[in-house]
Amino acid sequence: MIIVTGGAGFIGSHIVAALNRRGRSDILVVDHLKNGRKIFNLADLDIADYVDRDDFLATIHDLPAARQAYGEVSAVFHQGACSATTEWDGQYIMRNNHSYSKALLEWCAAAGTPFIYASSASVYGNGAHGFVEERRCEKPTNVYAYSKFLFDQHVRALRPSLKSQVVGLRYFNVYGPRESHKGAMASTALHFSKQLESSGIARLFAGHDGHAAGEQRRDFVYVEDCAAINLWFLDQPQVSGIFNVGTGTARSFNDMAAAVIRSHGSGEVQYIEFPPHLRGSYQSYTQADLSALRAAGCDWHFMPIERGVENYLGWLRGQPSLGSAA
Repeated sequence: MIIVTGGAGFIGSHIVAALNRRGRSDILVVDHLKNGRKIFNLADLDIADYVDRDDFLATIHDLPAARQAYGEVSAVFHQGACSATTEWDGQYIMRNNHSYSKALLEWCAAAGTPFIYASSASVYGNGAHGFVEERRCEKPTNVYAYSKFLFDQHVRALRPSLKSQVVGLRYFNVYGPRESHKGAMASTALHFSKQLESSGIARLFAGHDGHAAGEQRRDFVYVEDCAAINLWFLDQPQVSGIFNVGTGTARSFNDMAAAVIRSHGSGEVQYIEFPPHLRGSYQSYTQADLSALRAAGCDWHFMPIERGVENYLGWLRGQPSLGSAA
């Protein structure tokens, strides 16, 4: 059995799909389906069973009961979390992201089960000290980022005593299929595409934080690449650590908008005032340092946005809408 938490979500459903392509369907999906539209992310995939995130957490506190319920677990991909960078309910975020992750890691460590989890490039804050997986570079600027950072610190403290694989993957700006349920937290690729469909205009932020209009730059990484990196680590049980997952190249929002407009065949760009509520907690620049990933032996070639956007929008044209977040 392989367990994927957040398996009905964005990256989690792509991990399930990648496992299916390997012929694996012995997959337990753990998620929270208050937004029932997320089932469309699983409807074309094969899994063994589904468990609610709260029920699962209650079960794993009893190791013998969990073994009886789930059998031999060969790996856990922990992707489940509240991923809203605009959420400021710290109690909610820390319970769902930090405490839950600690409990799951403890269960995996006791059973000797490989544990591959989602961290985030948001831990680097404004990136003033670079994007290397080191404490000197990390200064989160919102509660979501802090929850991810603090769990990474917990993993670092425990690693010398852990005998099984533990891998944290710091995703940069992920875009691609199966993200429509994320609503406002969906990628700019999806937002630009919807804006072009409704008005013919893609709206970008005006100049801010020393960047010209639309020239805020992010490391945009295609979701299927993220799933592939997860499976690469599954195949390398001897490798543990915290690793960046991005292309290694920062691209501007102007570049992303141009790629979406090119795929649509027409459209214009309009610059809007930078939202006041994002000042001080917004990453205007990110670029993954891939030195640690490459040193671990992973030579995966990441998709540029021009190709990724074309793949993504082609997929969207052939798929039903998943609706907005509940």
